[in-house]
Amino acid sequence: MTASSSEHPLVEVRSLTKRYGQLTALSGASFSLRRGEILGLIGPNGSGKTSLFECVAGVLPADAGTVHVEGRSLEARVRASYLFYLPDAITPWPSQTVSWALDFAIGYFGGPAERRQVIIQQLALERFLGSRMGTLSKGERKRATLAIGLLTPQPVLLIDEPFDGLDLRQTRELATTLRAHAAGGRTLLLSVHQIADAARLCDRFVLLSAGVVRGEGNLGQLAALAQHSPSSNPAQDLEEIVLALT
Repeated sequence: MTASSSEHPLVEVRSLTKRYGQLTALSGASFSLRRGEILGLIGPNGSGKTSLFECVAGVLPADAGTVHVEGRSLEARVRASYLFYLPDAITPWPSQTVSWALDFAIGYFGGPAERRQVIIQQLALERFLGSRMGTLSKGERKRATLAIGLLTPQPVLLIDEPFDGLDLRQTRELATTLRAHAAGGRTLLLSVHQIADAARLCDRFVLLSAGVVRGEGNLGQLAALAQHSPSSNPAQDLEEIVLALT
């Protein structure tokens, strides 16, 4: 269940800025993440979503801004105890089997070993548990790395493009799995390229364009914001809202 708007945010990102030489990838990005919600980070290609994830997770140093967890501003090394970041298009431990990778993740991060079999079933990993990570197809690798992320103990999980490489049935099954984990108390921040997928799954959204947060809220709140945009057409659908605000 989504936390109420009156509850203090679990994570607050304040005025996050990241530059690569003359290019500003993020410019004063601010948003909040509530306990137990699924927050979707959406926006056009090149809007800065991956840079935002990497700065929030502490993989990249930000040039300005802070990340607060439970009201405290935390340095990147401390943040790792609360946030786990799962990048897109990675192949961890390519020479090891999927089963080995899951066991290693549980042992190294101290995750819930009792949930191993449940997550294997949720993500339909049984058929290739004995396969090496480096031999998996794109969709299989995505499901295996998602299982690793779901087996970590940090209360907040950041996933970059969770549905990339998955077909329609797998996407819907994963959405059900992610919703179940959120209902169980995990807080999720997802970067989602396909707006329709984000609309079906996420409780609220952060809309990023050209490194700037253009809006934050649920569908109704973003629709209200879009009514004040230069677009002449009222936007109620999330795709139309994104087009109106970017």
